[in-house]
Amino acid sequence: MARSKKNTTRSKGNKKVRNLIFAVILLLISAAISYVYFTTQKFDNVMLPGVSVEDVDLSGKSKEEAIQILREKYSNPILSKKINIKTPKRTYTINYSELNPQYNIIETVDGALAYGKDLNIISRYKLIKKPEIKKYKLKFSYNHKPVDDMISTISKEINSKPVEATISLVNGSFQVTEDKKGFELESKKLSEDIASKASGKSREDINIDAPIKSLGANVTAEALKTVNSKIGSFSTSFTSSSEARSTNISLATQSINGKILMPGDTFSFNEVVGERTKERGYKEAGVIVNQQLDSGVGGGICQVSSTLYNALLKGNIKTTERVHHTFPSTYVEKGLDATVDWGNIDLKFKNTFDYPIYIEGFTSNKNIYFNIYSNSSLAKRSYAITTEVYSTIEPTTKYIDDPTLPLGQTEVVKQPRSGYRVRAYKNIYENGKLIGREQISNDYYIPINGVIKRGTKK
Repeated sequence: MARSKKNTTRSKGNKKVRNLIFAVILLLISAAISYVYFTTQKFDNVMLPGVSVEDVDLSGKSKEEAIQILREKYSNPILSKKINIKTPKRTYTINYSELNPQYNIIETVDGALAYGKDLNIISRYKLIKKPEIKKYKLKFSYNHKPVDDMISTISKEINSKPVEATISLVNGSFQVTEDKKGFELESKKLSEDIASKASGKSREDINIDAPIKSLGANVTAEALKTVNSKIGSFSTSFTSSSEARSTNISLATQSINGKILMPGDTFSFNEVVGERTKERGYKEAGVIVNQQLDSGVGGGICQVSSTLYNALLKGNIKTTERVHHTFPSTYVEKGLDATVDWGNIDLKFKNTFDYPIYIEGFTSNKNIYFNIYSNSSLAKRSYAITTEVYSTIEPTTKYIDDPTLPLGQTEVVKQPRSGYRVRAYKNIYENGKLIGREQISNDYYIPINGVIKRGTKK
């Protein structure tokens, strides 16, 4: 009986101990939870430890404090900065204050302040006790228009086209003027250089050397001074031409005179001479239309193109486009004519030499003269042009009785003309010796069948 009371007493004592231990544990847990809660609560409205923007540690800073710190470090100082663009003649300056420069400070601070706030209380507590470095970057923006306007101003003062050298033939001697370099501001590159440096966090002014490209002339004095010898020439007569035809010939020849072709350049007769219009002084004269002679503005021009073509052949210059007439011309041999028609048929040739080509063209005493000049090394060879008519095709003539014409009277509606097949050759001579022969062309002039009316009226 006594033992039972003793056990009961001991049981009650153990229970008290357990209750006490449990109460202590609850107290400790409550204290720990309170500690965690109050510790994390301190950072509800401030940055967590380890948070920085750029190189500024904002741990424990409120939004307002962070904004103020960043503005003082970045926004305010940048207003006193300048962008200096140096050119060979002067330095152009633009103040940052004109650019309305801005850092996205508020947006960045909002992001930094929100860091870790979406985590549960335990995870936030861990970030506070064992901070993880979290860095945010500011974005910089500004109004580009003042910069673009400044670049445009610099371009206008810097940009200049190169001046090409010129060559002229005076009293049998060549006179060459010097070429001049041009300059061009590399606007895009300058804009990119400014953009890459304008967002920097340095308080120092930005100094940039304007990127300027040197532009060389296509026609240089050095190249033109290699022109020193005649390599080909040809002339034709227009003695029987009317005043209108003679005028057209003179105008076209003047357009070609003094033309320079640098190595690789292509010459287009139509581009150089231009459109033959009355406004440009051209007159109506005989032209070939629909297989017969007619009248048209610019008549006679084909004699100019044919004369030039023969001078080119004598100078061994490569013709890239050439068309012969419907029927042979009277001013050059068969197979050696070259017709042109604005917007339709052209005479073109290319300078395949290593030296420039200079073309002299003039008229005198109703003769057209074309002289081709280049380097004396090309004059070591000479070229003779020959032709061979290897086939003649006779035309037919159709007679039409016409009761409105008196008996025995005739009227030519279409003049019959023979057709020809003609080969042209270039004989190549060196030191007076024939060293080669090349076929230039193989032309076919179609026969033109005649049409004649004969009167039957009595």
